[in-house]
Amino acid sequence: MPHVTFVAPRFLETTNRYLASFASLDGVTLSVISEDPEEAIPESLRSRVAGHYRVTSSLDAGALTAAGEAIQRGLGRIDRLAGALEQLQVPMARARDALDIDGMRNSEAQSFRDKDRMKAVLRANGVPVAASALAESPRELEAFVERVGFPVIVKPQAGLGTRDTFRVTSAADLAALARKGVVPSKERPLQVEEFVRAREHTCETVTVRGVPVWRSGTRYLPTPLEVVENPWIQYCVLLPREDEGTDWTRFHPINGAALEALFGSAASTAAGTAITHMEWFLRDDGTALVNEVGARPPGVGIMPLMSLAHETDLFRDWAGLTAFDEFTPHARKWAAGAAFLRGQGGGDRVTSVVGVEAAVEALGDSLVELRAPRVGQPRGAGYEGEGWAYVRHPTTDGAKQALLTLIQTIQIRY
Repeated sequence: MPHVTFVAPRFLETTNRYLASFASLDGVTLSVISEDPEEAIPESLRSRVAGHYRVTSSLDAGALTAAGEAIQRGLGRIDRLAGALEQLQVPMARARDALDIDGMRNSEAQSFRDKDRMKAVLRANGVPVAASALAESPRELEAFVERVGFPVIVKPQAGLGTRDTFRVTSAADLAALARKGVVPSKERPLQVEEFVRAREHTCETVTVRGVPVWRSGTRYLPTPLEVVENPWIQYCVLLPREDEGTDWTRFHPINGAALEALFGSAASTAAGTAITHMEWFLRDDGTALVNEVGARPPGVGIMPLMSLAHETDLFRDWAGLTAFDEFTPHARKWAAGAAFLRGQGGGDRVTSVVGVEAAVEALGDSLVELRAPRVGQPRGAGYEGEGWAYVRHPTTDGAKQALLTLIQTIQIRY
């Protein structure tokens, strides 16, 4: 019986869905490490959690190691240490190193998390990526711009999505970054890349000990960077109905080469058993570039979308993959999409929400789930917005139209 320890920083809605998925598996001993007390575990799941250890910070590898040692003394050897968040991947890998737990170790985790190292590994293995450099001083940043020209993208070395990512189009923009305190140094270097004019896609891949066994993919509408730069945009993620003979399937060889390079010699171990989230660019001339890769389940609603389109529960599938190195491929039967609802105005709370009932009526059975913003709700700190909706349709065009109806009909003001 495998013993899985799940790292859940806080028992929030999405985290609890992952926790419930592990709890639903027969033949698994489940323990949990979290920053929340044991009483915060949802009551319906407590009987399935064999052990809990509370830490001050789940991002502290030493704390995870100490928690793992304590859990192993009480419940026996940990076979898998799992967590869904991007920020957890390196500290969990370091804890696996310390505790000799099978799975991704620090060397592989750094190749996924450190964006400069990631690009270097991919470039060395012939995988197409944008020109990039790690700037440790303003002069190094300026030298890169002199080499590739404006615009460029500036972001943290170990970023999270598009947070703290900037498009720099001129010397004035560089000066503005400096005034904001965004200045590269040896202690806090910045990743700088050429700006790629292209459509942005994702490729979600299930690998079992390094072998790809299933893929899915989405399109960002518009790109995440445009979403960050324009906080009023109600953006969408589209998962098409077609899964053969598309831009996504033509990208699969590049996807496979990139994963082989990043997993390296550990691919054939449990480190290579994963769902990975790859963002990639498709240029107008048909060439593709890998942007970033995460060795964890995707965010921005992609897990629910894959579940809808493939008539499965990807959360539970990932839990089973992690615990048993097993995955059953699922045929794609629908197109699906997510719309993220954001408002206009400069306030810090939602002051009006209109069009919800009209959107529900217009979409009919295509609307699967809707969480509408509420008047008085605080403005969200991230780019996910104050509400969201999931749609499903037999055709890609139908899903696109449903998403368009949502963002045109539902209007929010701050």
